[in-house]
Amino acid sequence: MKQFLEKLPFYNQAVLPYHYAQSIIAGFKYGHPAKNLKVIGVTGTNGKTTTSFMIWRMLNHAGRKTGLMTTVAWGVDKLEPELGHMTTVDAFTLNQRIQEIKNQGAEFLVLEVTSHALAEFRTLGIPIEIAVFTNLTHEHLDYHKTFARYRAAKGKLFKRAKFSILNADDPATKYYKNLSREFTTYGIKHGDHRATDIQLSATGVKYSSGDIKIETKIPGKFNVYNSLAAVITGQKLGLTNRQIQGGIKSLDSVEGRMNIVDEGQPFTVIVDYAHAPDALEKVFNSVTPHKGKIISVHGGAGRRDPSTRPIRGAILAQHSDLVIITEDDSRDEDPEKIAAAFIKGAEKHGKIMGKDLFKELDRKKAIQLAIDKAKPGDLVLILGKGHEKTILRADGPHTFEDIKVAQDCIRRSRQ
Repeated sequence: MKQFLEKLPFYNQAVLPYHYAQSIIAGFKYGHPAKNLKVIGVTGTNGKTTTSFMIWRMLNHAGRKTGLMTTVAWGVDKLEPELGHMTTVDAFTLNQRIQEIKNQGAEFLVLEVTSHALAEFRTLGIPIEIAVFTNLTHEHLDYHKTFARYRAAKGKLFKRAKFSILNADDPATKYYKNLSREFTTYGIKHGDHRATDIQLSATGVKYSSGDIKIETKIPGKFNVYNSLAAVITGQKLGLTNRQIQGGIKSLDSVEGRMNIVDEGQPFTVIVDYAHAPDALEKVFNSVTPHKGKIISVHGGAGRRDPSTRPIRGAILAQHSDLVIITEDDSRDEDPEKIAAAFIKGAEKHGKIMGKDLFKELDRKKAIQLAIDKAKPGDLVLILGKGHEKTILRADGPHTFEDIKVAQDCIRRSRQ
């Protein structure tokens, strides 16, 4: 029934009073548990999870007991996996978890905040000490309808925050500056705090910002931005350079974000959550130039912005030697229809079905196909689901983890 209702025009706006009431009730039920916590809200299209993990790890490493709530996991010292396909959970679950985090003695909470959550008042009553903005690109227009409304939804976080940390290299920062009480900016080309002397490698990034030198164990130029946002957060909260450096470097990885799957195979396999056009571009930019061939496995979720599908197909074709289109969380939408849009975009960019473009709608078989086609020195990119533990089909959720499936496929190919 809900799936039918969600397809109706203006459904999202019609249920806003319900969401508002739900948040009010949830706050009262749990006694507004966030009121004595210093909450750091992280929003943006891409980079939210990694930035949140970096801040959380940095603060705990410095002895500041800090909770975390993200797409991937939540908790304080021991993190529990987030099994639902939702970044900022519903108001009742959110307040319940904040209460548990507070009861564990946390002083800070790093909260990943989505545009959906802000539009639906899920974070109502949660005071925001610091708001961090990563970037803003084309996503979730199936929900918000226009880019301006998407941008405005995220803007609610900066209106409420005592202090904002904004990515100066992103055009949306001009808009968010006008909403912020106090702010500072960061970036590579622009900003009050800039990354210089940048060194990128397959094992991480190194750079300087003022008098602090930063090293991460997570690769990708985008992690210069993510870590720099974390650095400025640490400085704002009074951490020393040594505490910041040690905390950032102590984060080994974030599940589903540029995770290397190593089973001793003579080629590289990487699993990443990237599913928006900009996120895909950033993943490809972080792994090129690559001496061997690049083989990409990717698909699109059902009941999500269909306009990005041909765009993503074109991006895959542009950056990959071989493209395999597969399923994602198709839900109640026809996987064939979803795949057709990706294939259309890939073919427009020169890929030919059966030669360097393939369709395999069973995701496990698609990953196996990519592994079987990989030669020594090649790179296999499995994109779109990252950390997720299930895949959503028309008949409901099925257990599925890209990393585990990739491991099994590699072992099978060597038998």
